[in-house]
Amino acid sequence: MFADRRQAGRRLAPLLSHLRGEDVVVVGLPRGGVPVAEELATDLGAPLDVILVRKLGVPSQPELGMGAIGEGGVRVINDEVVAIAGVGSADLAAVERVERVELHRRAQRYRSGRERERLAGRIVVVVDDGIATGSTARAACEVARAEGAQRVILAVPVAPRGWTDRLAGSADEFICVDTPSPFLGVGQFYDRFTQTTDEEVIASLLRAARTATGEEMSD
Repeated sequence: MFADRRQAGRRLAPLLSHLRGEDVVVVGLPRGGVPVAEELATDLGAPLDVILVRKLGVPSQPELGMGAIGEGGVRVINDEVVAIAGVGSADLAAVERVERVELHRRAQRYRSGRERERLAGRIVVVVDDGIATGSTARAACEVARAEGAQRVILAVPVAPRGWTDRLAGSADEFICVDTPSPFLGVGQFYDRFTQTTDEEVIASLLRAARTATGEEMSD
């Protein structure tokens, strides 16, 4: 369906054209959501930032999310997955400790001392490269709400059918290019789905910051 994440962002952008001229902040979920988010931010002329969340993977099957944590102490647990996988409270706590360390590391590395983009009172577009379980997207939306976002929009290129029912209440608006079936995983719908690196995330944020500075200087 998509050549890569950037093309996915360009395909997603027209669905958010109604936001042009509004007080919008586009926030990508590192790492894969950031290239998609950069394309949206460029199209909207909006600032780009990240919302840091970490999936809590089942110990025996790390790719299976049993929840997620986010900045500001946000914590979302999928009780159904925890029960089915038989994960005890001690194992859950151990996974969470590891992911909190990684959350802090990424915050320091990605921002390099730069201030976080203010979300209070603004329209916040939360962007990922696709929805699987939805735990990380839900956590990101909760972070945006906790920081006072006026409106939260969750935008992704691809998601399984019924995804908005699964995430009901997480966002005020849901936007997606397509919901194909069968849906085996997000990577199924990309020709190139290599892992986005920390360096690529940092480069996206720096490009967006330079663009914003240039616009302010020209004003």
